[in-house]
Amino acid sequence: MASSCWGLPELLCEFPSLPNSTLRHMRMGIDDGFRGIVRAYSDQIDAATRPLQWFLNTLEHAFVDTPWFIIFALILVVVWFASRNVKIVLGSSMGLAFIGIFGLWEDTMTTLAMVTVATLIAIILGLPIGILMARSDRMQKILTPVLDVMQTMPSFVYLIPVVVIFGIGKVPGVIAVVIYAIPPMIRLTNLGIRLVDKEVIEAADAFGANPRQKLWGVQLPLSLPTIMAGVNQTIMMALAMVVVASMVGVGGLGKNVLQAINNQFFTIGFLNGFALVAIAIIFDRASQAFGKRLQKHSEAGHD
Repeated sequence: MASSCWGLPELLCEFPSLPNSTLRHMRMGIDDGFRGIVRAYSDQIDAATRPLQWFLNTLEHAFVDTPWFIIFALILVVVWFASRNVKIVLGSSMGLAFIGIFGLWEDTMTTLAMVTVATLIAIILGLPIGILMARSDRMQKILTPVLDVMQTMPSFVYLIPVVVIFGIGKVPGVIAVVIYAIPPMIRLTNLGIRLVDKEVIEAADAFGANPRQKLWGVQLPLSLPTIMAGVNQTIMMALAMVVVASMVGVGGLGKNVLQAINNQFFTIGFLNGFALVAIAIIFDRASQAFGKRLQKHSEAGHD
């Protein structure tokens, strides 16, 4: 030890730390307390997650059991109404055709259902939190470090408390995805509302608008392009978390990728990875085009 520490005393060689026994008792106390709380409220936790389980199963059955050509056409219709761009629709049809030809349609629909549910929950929770941040500097100071931690925490770590509280299954996977994907929604909602032109707000005040009227009639419509960028980022992060969430029992493409890693199936892993990329590109191009259309619309409104 002395040779690696230039012959310095032990106090200067090793960073002072708590004794191992103290650290062990501290970890055991926290873990036991956490498990005790979970066991005490297990019935309430199951009741609280039951609607989410039902929603997820219903959407998954709808996507998987509906004939493929109907889902295929519906996705293209949604892409068209979002983008109004023939090239994006053609690119989306090629991506979906690639997924179907390689036999990944059913797994893709399962993944699509999970990402849809996670994104909807992230929007429903993130939008009001972002509005609160935009309205209160104190709230912004409190939540900013929390969001920093959420965005820098390794995604695998989210699975530990989720599994302890909710166990293994689809619902814990969706909850982990929501926790990972919600920060951009909150941040960009806050940013979009704060970037609304002050002169427009003053004009709304001059016309006697109350806070609720300003929010729904002025701030949210003008900040929609930025909020849509938040939705786009939330979708991308949800797709990125799918493979990690498969470790707690989530099916679909993520499960296939995990099995390919475990069994060293190079081709299967890459095909499922490319299917995820295809979905990500479809969502990304459609939502970006929708955001640009909103941007042009808001600029025309200002003119």
